[in-house]
Formats: sequence, C-alpha cells, structure tokens
Amino acid sequence: MLFEELSWRGFVNQVTHEELGGLLDKGSWTFYCGFDPTADSLHVGSLLPIFGLMHLQRAGHKPIVLVGGGTGLIGDPSGKSEERTLQTKGQVERNIQGIRAQLEHFLDFDGPNAAIMVNNADWLCGLPLIDFLRDIGKYFSVNVMLNKESVRQRVQDREHGMSFTEFSYSLLQAYDFLHLFDTYNCRLQVGGSDQWGNIVAGMDLTRRLRDAETFGLTFPLVTKADGTKFGKSEAGNVWLDSARTSPYKFYQFWINASDADTPRFLRFFTFLNRDEIARLEHAIQDAPEKRLAQRRLAEEVTRIAHGEEALANAVRASEAMFGGDLAGLDDATLEDAFSEVPSSERPRAELCAGRLLVDVLVESGVFASKGEGRRLIQSGGLYLNNARIDSAETQMSESSLCSEHIAVVRKGKKNYHLLRFV
Repeated sequence: MLFEELSWRGFVNQVTHEELGGLLDKGSWTFYCGFDPTADSLHVGSLLPIFGLMHLQRAGHKPIVLVGGGTGLIGDPSGKSEERTLQTKGQVERNIQGIRAQLEHFLDFDGPNAAIMVNNADWLCGLPLIDFLRDIGKYFSVNVMLNKESVRQRVQDREHGMSFTEFSYSLLQAYDFLHLFDTYNCRLQVGGSDQWGNIVAGMDLTRRLRDAETFGLTFPLVTKADGTKFGKSEAGNVWLDSARTSPYKFYQFWINASDADTPRFLRFFTFLNRDEIARLEHAIQDAPEKRLAQRRLAEEVTRIAHGEEALANAVRASEAMFGGDLAGLDDATLEDAFSEVPSSERPRAELCAGRLLVDVLVESGVFASKGEGRRLIQSGGLYLNNARIDSAETQMSESSLCSEHIAVVRKGKKNYHLLRFV
C-alpha cells in the first residue's frame, strides 16, 4: 500500500531490494535520511525527501533526521564540480538549529513513531583516526570508490580534482548507517538519487561487520520541464525559513509553476488524493488561464510549510494586487507583494498635520500636478488601500495606513505606488 502510493506519486527512483515494498507494509521500521547543514535553512530543493519522510512516518514508520554536523565539515562531493568551502563548527551548529525548527513544520517529533534528530558529529568527531582506518577503511576498495560517478568526474577534472578529505566522505556516511543500525536498529536509508553509492556503501559495511541485512531507497532529483533548475526563483533559492523567503514569495513560487510541471508537483508536494489531482489536471487542460491547479498547489504547500495564518496572509497579499482587501497585512508582506512598484518615503509627521492626500501624491511623483490628481478623483480612478477616494479634500491621517508604516495608492486598475511613512 505505502510503496504503491510512493510509486504512483513518483517518489521511487531506485530500491536495493524488490521486496522492500511488501516489508514496509508488515511492520514499523526505523529509517533515516541525511541533510547537509550548509546553511541555516533548507530550501524547496529539499522538499521531495522531506515529503518522502512524511509519507513514511504517516504509514507508521519512525524517521531519523540525520544532520551532518560531522560530514558537513567535509562536504559531500556528489553532484559538485569543485570542493566546498569548509565551515566552522559554530556555523554548522547554528545551521543545525535552523534546520530542526523548519522540519518541525513537516514531521511529528512527538508520539509513538516520533521523529528524532541526530548529529553525526556526536560519533564521528571523536573517532580515533588509526582505529577508523584499520577497522572501517579496510572494507572499502579504492577501485570501487573510483568507479563512483561523483568521484570519477572529479578525479578526471585536472583543474579541480578531488582532495582526500572529500574522498573520505563515503566512508563516513557508511559509518553513519552502521552507527544508526547499532543504536536504533535502523535498517533503511532514504535519500536523493545522487546518494545511491553512499547508501550502498553503508549497507555493505553493515553486512560485513554485523552480518545484517539493510535496505536503501532513493528519490528522484526534481527537474523542471523546461530544463531549468528546480528550487530557484529570479531572486535565488526559495528557502523554507520565512525570514529568508517570506510566505508570500514562497506562495508565489508555486503559483508560478508551469502547466507542464504542476501535475508532478501536485503528486510530489501535496497529500491530495488521486481523484482530486486528476480533476486539477483536467482543469489545466480545460481552463489553463484560471490556474486552479497552481493555486491549489500553492495553498497546500504553503499551509504545510508555514501554517494557516501565513497562508491566509499570502493569499490576501496576492489578491491585493487585483484590488482585494489590504487590512491586516503587515509591512513585510506588503513590501513583498508590491516589491516591483514605485515607492516613496514620507515623514510620519504628515499623518498628523492635516495634509491633503493629493498634495502628498504630487510631492511623491504620483501626479504631475494637483489638477491631474483632482481630475482622476472626480472620475473615480484613485484608490487608497484599494478603497476609492471620492473627494479631492481627503486628508492624510493615521487611518490612511493599511499596516504599521505603509499606504498603498492605486491609479486606475493596476498602477500602484507605495508610500512609506517613517
């Protein structure tokens, strides 16, 4: 049942044992997935394995989230054309704390199959070098390691090559699997398809040292239909941390998904059932201009990642661009929603000075003259915070703001200007 669902949704890239699907339906398993603490936030490129963990946990299995505080000091060479910049232990620890806070939105850290988070620095950083090389290193064939795609490409690159530091990464990750097997009876590792070689290495080490059978499952790496990289917007990475990428911009990222990508994204990043996804796929074909599927996708992912309140604000901010209610939106959300419209800064004292709105707008460059402003008001084409202005004698006041510092002016249907009162 679980494996069939994962397969239908497109999560299954490779499995080490054909019988894994049946085994997962027969009892509760402890499994793990690793995350590299290269930043204090994960981004949407990490969402596929995260949703994979959610499916497994909802089916009754116990997730271990391994954050590579030890391996992160080295860096995984998989998929990299050159060696990463090494981070300090303090940076890695701060990153781990940030990642834990985000994953709490997705995984349940309480209950009978509660997720746990572990840091491999706790067992890797204290390993004696000679003991590790003697007891672990002897089980790894350099010939086999050189045949790994991620290693072979780098070794053949004369400009960058590969340091011994990165070359040792596979040994350390394999030791992680052994440690988690010993400590938690963890028998399954999951991860992106670029982790296949590391997963198999860990299984082989556990078999050799413990005579135990372990398993591996990889998820596909998400790509976009047009060939561009998934997980980035024009502004860069789309982060899971709301301080790095606001819920509004996060919501917009999904709203802007292409018609070609949206059916796959609905399977990957929502828990909607097959019938509902099928209806949304038909909506893409029948009325693509309504973007019903993209809106539902954006709602579902934003709700899970940021919660109901953040979703509601993101939806309202999106509607504000088309004349919706602005009341209750905060400065940051308004700044995001109107980031590409002209703006000007005004002294807050103007709000208590009884100044005419039309005078302020002339000084801010919204109108070339008072006459132009009055004519637009008379024709019903000027709006303040999406409410029509009926009188040229309208004065500015604290009630002119729609958030703590911002008032939104609109000329006609879609010519906006932001006033910031500081």
